[in-house]
Amino acid sequence: MSRLLLLTAAALLLTAPSAAGAATTALQLQGKGVQIYTCLSLRAGFGWSLTGPDAILTDKSGVQVGRHFAGPSWQASDGSAIVGEPLVASPSPTAGSVAWLVLHVKSSSGAGLFANIAYVARTATSGGAAPASGCDAAHVGTESRSPYTATYSFFPQAAPPH
Repeated sequence: MSRLLLLTAAALLLTAPSAAGAATTALQLQGKGVQIYTCLSLRAGFGWSLTGPDAILTDKSGVQVGRHFAGPSWQASDGSAIVGEPLVASPSPTAGSVAWLVLHVKSSSGAGLFANIAYVARTATSGGAAPASGCDAAHVGTESRSPYTATYSFFPQAAPPH
């Protein structure tokens, strides 16, 4: 099964109506910032390695409600936070853009916006890919910041049956 098909299947599963008939999407936020890469010396030469994102998260009105940073982590302005682990990735349909992802929340803290989140999907990415060049012996250890935007959809834990 292709990664795009897996991502589509995961997204459909996560957005399927619940038994009560309501969609399970908790909230959708826009991320805008940079993907940070570090130039490393590898067995086969040199290459850019993702260090992590540095982005702000805004709601549909454009109000900043949190941040996204290495972990990968998301922290709301109310202090609640989650750390995810990738389940599936699919290349972005937009050239030069970071992959679309579905992540499972492996840890959380605080009460608030992210308190009951179980999954995160990153879609509609624009930009953020690693540089195509510039990583060589003279640049090992240097950082490169690639601007990007993405839509982050946060899905709650399933409600216990009544």
